[in-house]
Parts: sequence; structure tokens; C-alpha cells
Amino acid sequence: MLIPTHHFRDIERKPVYLQPEKCVPPPYPGPAGTMWFIRDGCGIACAIVTWFLVLYAEFVVLFVMLIPSRDYVYSIINGILFNLLAFLALASHCRAMLTDPGAVPKGNATKEFIESLQLKPGQVVYKCPKCCSIKPDRAHHCSVCKRCIRKMDHHCPWVNNCVGENNQKYFVLFTMYIALISLHALVMVGLHFLRCFEEDWTKCSYFSPPTTVILLILLCFEGLLFLIFTSVMFGTQVHSICTDETGIERLKRKHQPREHQGSWETVRETFGGDFSPNWFNPFSGPCHPELLNDGGWVRQAESLSGHAETSSERLQERKSEDSAEVTDE
Repeated sequence: MLIPTHHFRDIERKPVYLQPEKCVPPPYPGPAGTMWFIRDGCGIACAIVTWFLVLYAEFVVLFVMLIPSRDYVYSIINGILFNLLAFLALASHCRAMLTDPGAVPKGNATKEFIESLQLKPGQVVYKCPKCCSIKPDRAHHCSVCKRCIRKMDHHCPWVNNCVGENNQKYFVLFTMYIALISLHALVMVGLHFLRCFEEDWTKCSYFSPPTTVILLILLCFEGLLFLIFTSVMFGTQVHSICTDETGIERLKRKHQPREHQGSWETVRETFGGDFSPNWFNPFSGPCHPELLNDGGWVRQAESLSGHAETSSERLQERKSEDSAEVTDE
């Protein structure tokens, strides 16, 4: 829900103000399932660091703690559990990074498309001056992806992508599995330290005692840091899903109550139906939203009636602010 100042900055009432002739027609859509990838240096670096840290944890858990252990049952059970969680975490990361988060067709604010909407009195459309797209309700422009994203929550550099309606499930699973493997690693590190204090350090690992201690301390620091971070992110995302309010909408809300969808219905749409093991499966997608029809691009002007006192001069002033639009809108 846009705050009042954004209403008059983004709303387009006249085709002249839309300047559709300056919009390049959108490219021909690629085949279904085309890979989505954001070419952002910072995001790519963060994604590589994420994989490196998970693989580092994998190395320490296997070659420092489990394989040298003489308790084979303990090693096998914990090895299978940790590797399964790590695989699901990395699979969720890939799906969150390579899935279209819900991008609005770029450059669809053309003269032909505007005319095809056949706007009636009291109807308005919103446009994005940066990607020349007509924005449906709850879409926001991402300055990194350079696209408007439906139900955009935020742009996460760790997955090098926006979190939107199409990939929020994968992001939630990613944070959940990272938190679980972090907790699992911390528990194993604690048990390993206790066992090594009771026995000879030279028999606790294939590495020298100083090297073993350094590797375990680094893993402990990494696990504690990511456990806190991903747990907070997981809780924030679940709260956003249950309240049907994205992070951007929560930041922009200012005494403007918005009608919320039923929390259970929102959860079902996000995770792909009624509760089942597929909720935890990163290879199972959410319920695909219906394609927007012409009515999906048009909104009623009654929602702006409370701001009718704004003069035409103020509206003209807001027009000049289009070039200074906030980056996460």
C-alpha cells in the first residue's frame, strides 16, 4: 500500500502523462521455465560466499568431527542428517536465486496497451518511470533487478534476487534449513569439545590440536552468527506471509489500514496447497498466480478520494519527482 505522497507520484491519469510513445514494446516472452539470473556483482559474490560457508561447515563436520570418531553409529546418523539438511539448504538457495520472483512485463506501458485497457471515469493505472511498466497492485520497483516485482518483500544479496510472490517459499526454506544446520553444527561442536577434553586431543581429529581448535572455533562462530541471522529472517518471513503484508508495505504503512487476506489462505498459496511434505520440498513450487487480465492493471480512484484536496500544482510537482523514485519501490 503506497503512502499518500507515492500516490500522486506514481499514479497516471492521462495517456499524455504516461508518455507511452517513449516506451519500447516488451520483448517477445521466452519459453516457459527460462532461467532467471541477476547479473549483479555484489549479489553473485554474496551467493558464492554463502556456498563457501556451507561447504566449509561440511568439511569441518565430516573430516574434523565425524569421520575420525570411533562411534560409527553417531557418525553415520549425524552425517546423513547434516548432509541432507545442507543439500536442502543449497537446493532452496538455488531455487530462490534462479526463480523469477514475479517480474512485471517490462515496457508494457505502450500506447496500444494503454488504449486496450479502455479506462473508464474513475479508473486509474500506475506506471513505473524506470522500467516503463504498468504496475499491478502491490508491485514495487527493484533498482538491482531493474524490474517491478509483484509482492516484493525485499532484495536479498545472499540469494542475488528479489524475494517476491514466486520465490518466497524457497527463501523461507533456505533460511529454515540454514538455521537448522547451524544449530546442528553447534551441538556437534559442543559434544566434540567435551569428548576431546576427556580424551587425548591427538585422537580427536586427523589434524593437529591447534588446527582442530581453530577450525572448530571458526565453525562455532559461523554457526552462531548464521543461526541468529537466519532465525530472525525466517520469523520475519513467516510473519509477513501470515499477515499478508510484505516488508516494503510494512515500512511504508502510515496509518493506512489495508484489508488482509486470510492468513491460512496466504500460507497455502505461498507453500503450494494444503499442509503436506511438499511444503518443505524446494523442488515443489507455490500455487501459481493467475495471469493478470485487463482489470488487474486498472484501479479505482476512490481510494484516493481522501487526498482530493491536493491541487493540480501539487500533482504537477509530484510528476517531476518520478526520476527520484525510491529504489525499493
